[in-house]
Amino acid sequence: MATPPEKLAQSLEILEKLQTSSGAAAIRARDLSRTHRERLRANGFLQEVIKGWYIPIRPEEVRGESTAWYASFWRFCAAYLEERLGTEWCLSPEQSVSLHAGNWTVPRQLMVRSPRARNKITKLPHGTSLLDLRAALPAAGDREEKERLRIFSLESALIVCSPNYFPSHSTDVRTVLPMIRDASGLLARLLEGGHTVIAGRLAGAFRNIGRDRIADDIVRTMSAAGYDVRENDLFTDKPSLVIRTRETSPYVNRIRLLWQKMREPVIGRFPKAPGLPRNIEAYMKRVNDAYVTDAYHSLSIEGYRVTRELIERVRSGTWNPESNEGDREQQNAMAARGYWQAYQAVQNSVRRVLHRENPGLVADEDHGTWYRELFAPSVTAGLLKPADLAGYRNAQVYIRKSMHVPLNREAVRDSMPAFFDLLRGETDPAVRVMLGHFVLVYIHPYMDGNGRVGRFLMNVMMAAGGYPWTVIPVGDRNTYVNALEKASVGEDIGPFADFLAGLVGKRLAGEPLPAVPKASS
Repeated sequence: MATPPEKLAQSLEILEKLQTSSGAAAIRARDLSRTHRERLRANGFLQEVIKGWYIPIRPEEVRGESTAWYASFWRFCAAYLEERLGTEWCLSPEQSVSLHAGNWTVPRQLMVRSPRARNKITKLPHGTSLLDLRAALPAAGDREEKERLRIFSLESALIVCSPNYFPSHSTDVRTVLPMIRDASGLLARLLEGGHTVIAGRLAGAFRNIGRDRIADDIVRTMSAAGYDVRENDLFTDKPSLVIRTRETSPYVNRIRLLWQKMREPVIGRFPKAPGLPRNIEAYMKRVNDAYVTDAYHSLSIEGYRVTRELIERVRSGTWNPESNEGDREQQNAMAARGYWQAYQAVQNSVRRVLHRENPGLVADEDHGTWYRELFAPSVTAGLLKPADLAGYRNAQVYIRKSMHVPLNREAVRDSMPAFFDLLRGETDPAVRVMLGHFVLVYIHPYMDGNGRVGRFLMNVMMAAGGYPWTVIPVGDRNTYVNALEKASVGEDIGPFADFLAGLVGKRLAGEPLPAVPKASS
């Protein structure tokens, strides 16, 4: 039996108050009466995580889909641990380093220390879990709080974390090392505990990234105190990247390290660039002719918070989760119109790179125009607010079904200039194509349209190398998305490079663009 609109609206109002007052991503059973709880679950607004604990979800989300859980993971864990353990808990030193590094990827297993722990695994949705270990907490001065999560301070985490973490999570470790300005904070802890092996490990790590002064200070100070320190570099490689000593943003360091790490795997897989075409107009005609195919496949490749507007629609009885075709059709029409406008702007960018302008500079100057053109029709139609065209996002965004958590809004503003610096300085056409697309969607600078802007950027970089305009077929969507996930979560660019290289190889061999289905009669 369908829930009367006014009853559902009452339950939604209570859920909204819970979210607004506490920012709750974790709803305890006792926070809602049984009637409201069952009503919200029946209508798709609430999902059980473990017995007695829920998260708010969107009613249109497919049952069993992971998006709401991954988006709620960190806030849920913070609330759940605080309820269970009060203030007597702390994430593992390894997880603490990752969070200091700006790596908010959802882990398969979150390890937590607490003197009140039960040494027990709590199973969570979608193959994730929480392992609480009975262990002493670090001293109060060695703890911090980040997004309501209790973690080790950076210095204490680097000292305590496992030696295996250095080579297995080299990007995270190398990202945070430059954030340490001098050796004093580390040395106070190393000397107090007489940690000679750890001192050698940290000296080797700092030497690896070119921070010789800190490495020398660690070794010399420990030696002066009577300790025999043997320097030990646990990393399996030495980065060619010069890590800036004054760069304190972990996000900028991370983007630069990922770029350096992924360059060689891309170069070894991608077809040789043909070079800029002699006949620019013929190339531009082929780009223009690709529009229908590109628009169909790109748009086809492309939904948690209860709002006041939704509550009022439910109250008035105008909300129907099963039939909203009018709105959908309008959204589709505006998306198609925006794509056409953006495609014209992208063609102007293609023409610039064909005339030998630096492709990274062109993308830096023009990508905001591509984005604005994508969504201008939706603003004109009233589907979006004019402020939505202002530029980079001002809120957190999550990627459907992905364990990768895009950068926060402040980090976006740090990272996008660094990204375009890398793109401007890159000399290999294949790296510009691959990492141009990947890093932009990794950062995810916009609330929507990141995939479309990423594919536009990819094809502008294609043009700069003389590669033909390439369309990612909607039929390959799963392969495409899974490859991006492996690169984002596991730092393995290989599957994405192989996938895209295969598509480009087919185009270079003369294969046509993928077909567009005929409209049904």
